[in-house]
Amino acid sequence: MSSDTVLLVETVNFAAEKHRSQRRKDPEGTPYINHPIGVARILSHEGGVSDIEVLQAALLHDTVEDTDTSLEELEAKFGPVVARIVQEVTDDKSLNKQERKRQQVEHAPHCSRQAKLVKLADKLYNLRDLNRSTPAGWTAERVQEYFVWAREVVRGLKGTHSALEAKLEELFRQRGIQL
Repeated sequence: MSSDTVLLVETVNFAAEKHRSQRRKDPEGTPYINHPIGVARILSHEGGVSDIEVLQAALLHDTVEDTDTSLEELEAKFGPVVARIVQEVTDDKSLNKQERKRQQVEHAPHCSRQAKLVKLADKLYNLRDLNRSTPAGWTAERVQEYFVWAREVVRGLKGTHSALEAKLEELFRQRGIQL
């Protein structure tokens, strides 16, 4: 077995342990781990991304934000590059939701290409998920507002990966939102 395969399996296991008790906000209460695995799959399967550190960061992208994981723990276990990518895509939970969303828009153009790839795949996964199923307590208006906000983030990622960007553009177009 290749060392990359061993690393990916170790990363999936770590993420699964960290997210083990979490659920998505869809009516089915889908296990949260489906999300980071789905983001990594979009990158590898649809984006042709084979950079192991980007795939690891995709699997770990919500661990610092949504679990008891620290950046130091990620760096010790997965190295400085993976920890840096995760840090770049992690919201500061001490800020209110509107400020976090504003900072995502502002920060997107200044991320590394690796972090931009994770952000593109994360937005693609989330928007597809919203099209599939409205989260509990969300109105149609809130879903549309999320799409409009996501477009602002994606604008800052333009020029990173044409295939993933085209898939996002199509989702926005279907909602009547111009990129």
